[in-house]
Formats: sequence, C-alpha cells, structure tokens
Amino acid sequence: MCQNFDPPPLEKIILPPFELNHREEEYEEDVFDTLCDMQHRHFWYRGRHKFLLSSLNQHLTINSQPLSAIDLGGGVGGWLNYLNKHRQGDFFPLALADSSIQALTLAASVLPPMTKRYQVDLMDLHMDKEWDVAFLLDVVEHIPDDLRALQQAYIALKPGGYLFITAPAFQHFWTYNDDAARHLRRYQRSDFERLAKQSGFTLCDSRYFMFFLSPLYLLSRLIVNSSSMTKKQRKDLMIKQHKVPPALINNLLSTVFSLESPLGHLIKFPWGTSILGVFKKT
Repeated sequence: MCQNFDPPPLEKIILPPFELNHREEEYEEDVFDTLCDMQHRHFWYRGRHKFLLSSLNQHLTINSQPLSAIDLGGGVGGWLNYLNKHRQGDFFPLALADSSIQALTLAASVLPPMTKRYQVDLMDLHMDKEWDVAFLLDVVEHIPDDLRALQQAYIALKPGGYLFITAPAFQHFWTYNDDAARHLRRYQRSDFERLAKQSGFTLCDSRYFMFFLSPLYLLSRLIVNSSSMTKKQRKDLMIKQHKVPPALINNLLSTVFSLESPLGHLIKFPWGTSILGVFKKT
C-alpha cells in the first residue's frame, strides 16, 4: 500500500520538455488513493498480475543482461512492485510513466530502488528506441486515440521489443462501472489484431482472462439498477465496489482467479471480462 508522506522534490520526477496537465476526463486523480490499496491486496489485481507474469515467462528470454522496462500509464506503481518481487534482477532499468504527478508521487513508496519516474503524455512520449519491454495495463480503454498510444509505444521500444496490453473485454459486458470508470470501449481479439496491423506491431498472442469469475462479475454489476443514479452516485458506488473485500471472500476469489494461470495460457478461454495482448516490434 502507498504510504502518505511529504512529496519528494519535483526534480526527482523526470518532466517532459513541455507543460503537461493530467487529463481528468480520461482518469480522475482522486481514484489513485483507492488504487493504492487495491493494487496490492484486491483479488482482481492479484489475478491480473499473476496472469500477466505467466505471459512474460512465456515470451521473454532473459540472458546475461536484464531487460529495460517501462510501465506506461502505470498509476501508483503496483505492477512494477509485483514484477520486481517475482522477477527481481531481470528488468533494469525499470521506469514508471504517468501524466499525473500525484500518482508518481504516491508510487515512490512502493517502487523498487532506482526506478525512474517520468511524467509523460502517452500521445507524445518523446522516447525513441529506449526500452526492451513496455506495458499499457488497463490504460487504452481510457484514451480517445488508442492507436496513437500504440504508435508512441512502438517508437519508444527497441527493435524486437515487446508491448503487453491488458484491457476490459467485450462490449456486451458494458455496465455502469465502465461509465463511472471513464472507459470509452471494451476490446476483443479482433480489435487487437487491427491495432497491431495499423501500428506496425506483430500480434504474438491475445487471450481473454477472468473467465471463471465472469458470471459473478456480471451478476454483481447487473443486480444494481443504476439508471436513476446521478453521475456522483455511480462514481461513489464504483469506488465502494472496488474496495478490497473482506479477507475470507478476497482470498477465496483470489484462489479461483489464480487457477487461470497457467491454465489460461495452455488453452484460450472463449471469453473473459478482460483481455491480454502481446505485441512485438519487428
């Protein structure tokens, strides 16, 4: 969990060569405090991190030299914290990039030592062939021009570099939660195929996850009648539902979700509430 402390000097965060303001209409900054707790303990983050790590283990080969990696739109640093714990020494340098100074400041207490922090605009990264691996984890669904985000990641990667993307899956799974979370779309494998072709990537793999818990997910969303709620009421409900469940329930759901790794990499689930894509720059 992120620790509350006086913000570090701004010069410790690498700033872009232009003035940059975080776009609240894409992701509201007041959600980051909730995210600090969720990203370490919530069953969904535990399951997503494990599923993503299994994919890394399949696609990335670590030789004598570690791989450089950057988490684009990485918020408060939960994924890099997890990655360092489970693949310590395999990735260096590590970097967290986000448009929010607040998120980058909160992340400082959980990031591995020597992790760089960049304030960036995902539409204009100003990075060229710098990274072996990049992540866009539940980010592209918030961005009006998701193709440009992939194109910028392509430029930032070294030849042969990998981009890992996770996003909500299937438009017919859309609920009030997507509206409250400022999602613009949900994805299918065909969408990743199109984005890869348009951005120059080779799509190495795409597969759905959170398959086993998808009925429970939909039930928890559909039993709520949100049609008469105000915008604020929907947001408050979203924050409430995204808090970490009681320990017994959270651990049970974590166990069920964990069964998808490595099973979900041995077979392709026909659906899931999320999708993972592995893109390679050739």
